[in-house]
Amino acid sequence: MKLVVGLGNPGIKYEKTRHNVGFMVIDKLVDYYGLNLGKEEQKAVVFKKRIKGEKVIFVKPQTFMNNSGEAVGGLASYYKIDKKEDIIIIYDDLDLQAGQIKIKPKGGHGGHNGIKSIFKHLGVKDFPRVRIGIGRPVNMKVTDYVLGRFSKDEKDSINKALEVARDAIKIHLEDSLQQAMNKYN
Repeated sequence: MKLVVGLGNPGIKYEKTRHNVGFMVIDKLVDYYGLNLGKEEQKAVVFKKRIKGEKVIFVKPQTFMNNSGEAVGGLASYYKIDKKEDIIIIYDDLDLQAGQIKIKPKGGHGGHNGIKSIFKHLGVKDFPRVRIGIGRPVNMKVTDYVLGRFSKDEKDSINKALEVARDAIKIHLEDSLQQAMNKYN
């Protein structure tokens, strides 16, 4: 069983913000696989699908970004998920240019509070992740920047990055993380 988790903040106020690119990728995956309404479990909205005989749970935590680990940890414990192999986290990254993606089998938190929360609640730091670049703010507080919407200039590259991230996750689920990294890194 696998958990595919997109990080973001719940509610209309935060839709389409830089901090919600993880949610946006989950939406693309849900659309691709033709999944209907999600259901609430363990402080998250989840969508379930069997892919190549394995149960996959697509997750949008409803705990707000800084407490994402509550939902991820709860689901991992409830479903007895292998925390290092069967969880993949999708999230925004200030250190990558807007629209750039990076797939890694493990890594640090890079200052990302959602990832810090996941480290705390899972008790491990080594899990696969897909980082989607949102760039760094210029003359703006980071909080205002990540909770802001993409500029017209950024929208095309971000939309392409969301599709690439969706396709990379499909390859990960249907083949392997290594294949996804080989194709998209």
